[in-house]
Amino acid sequence: MLAIGFLTLLGIVGSTAWLSEKSSSYFDESNRSRSLRAAAVELRSALQSAESSQRGYLVGGNEIYLAPYDAAKAQALARFDRLKQLLPASSQNVAMITRLSKIIPEKISEMDRTISLKLDLQDSQVGAVFRSNRGKALMDEANLFLSSIIRQADDQLETLLNDQRRNATLLRLATIIGGLVIVLVVGGATLTVFRYAREVSHARNELNVLNLSLEDRVTRRTAQLAEARDRAELLVAEVNHRVANSLSLVASLVRLQSNLITDRASKEALEETEARILAVASVHKRLYSGGDARFVDLQEYLSSVLDNVEASMRGQGHVASLRYELEPLKLKTDSSINLGVIVTEWVTNAFKYAYPDKPGEVRVRLRRLSDGKAELAVEDDGIGRAEGPAKGTGLGSRIVSAMARSIGGNVEYVAAGKGTVARLAFSASLEG
Repeated sequence: MLAIGFLTLLGIVGSTAWLSEKSSSYFDESNRSRSLRAAAVELRSALQSAESSQRGYLVGGNEIYLAPYDAAKAQALARFDRLKQLLPASSQNVAMITRLSKIIPEKISEMDRTISLKLDLQDSQVGAVFRSNRGKALMDEANLFLSSIIRQADDQLETLLNDQRRNATLLRLATIIGGLVIVLVVGGATLTVFRYAREVSHARNELNVLNLSLEDRVTRRTAQLAEARDRAELLVAEVNHRVANSLSLVASLVRLQSNLITDRASKEALEETEARILAVASVHKRLYSGGDARFVDLQEYLSSVLDNVEASMRGQGHVASLRYELEPLKLKTDSSINLGVIVTEWVTNAFKYAYPDKPGEVRVRLRRLSDGKAELAVEDDGIGRAEGPAKGTGLGSRIVSAMARSIGGNVEYVAAGKGTVARLAFSASLEG
């Protein structure tokens, strides 16, 4: 069952990494299509503005129209150069660009000529140029080509959007199927535990019956139960040991995958995933080495997690330093895992975003509050928490919120001078 769960987890991680890479490719293509569309729209608008200014001057004779005409003409030439760079290479597009390269200079030349004639007070020749309708024909032909480019960009954007929706559906299906498999594995393990507990209860009842007759059999049975209890404790310790090793193996595989990836965003996402897995693995290592599997010593556990995060961040080239003050508190195992993931997310974000161009200090504090709660705080003196879209993917913030809700905690971000303080107040069966 552990092997099935491990393979399922690998499948989810692999599909997530693959779909993330596809999403990055779709994002680049979408940006290119949007830029192409914007260049075509702005070129068309610039030509129309230049034509409107030209006609305003020819009709009214007011030279105030010449300044916007010159600006629109310069903008049209610049946007046309940008359009040529962005338009994908194809026989149809090459033909359009070749034709536009003749139409646009000819249209601008026609407008320059009429303005020059107007400046020389040759109104009759200006009228003759207008009556030829050559300028209108050039403008109509340019609009036709530019509208085709705009439709081409819109069609590409719609295709990319449909592909992204399809990939999102695949990711949801993979996650749901993987979750169902993991639930089945957990259910099988739970059934095994219940069967084992039932067998122990049956053995205890037999012992009570035998106690009524023979004292020596009671002694022997007691010894057997003590041995069974030792085996059960050893089994629990072994399970925690194997889970810790399995999670460490998963983290190592994620690290290997990260080393093979050149895309920075994907590499950072895998490094964050590795840190989260190591935070969970650290709890099982503490349970394996400790005597009580119900509670975790937060001082020892968080110290280990923070040391791992600091080493990982320094290995990635971040120069911030880490200092922590942790009071000796104990917390239930599940809540400790959530707390470890939260502090990993906050410290990792502080290393990555608080000090983008200079070294600094990240401080972590765990203390008991007077109202029976405890507080976890991560503080920095960096550039502060910016408003607007989250840096990175935003997955870390969603993880922190979900973990905080699971332990009944309240997350708060406070601006402190030039830096930021992230606080989590929680009360989850604290001891110590």
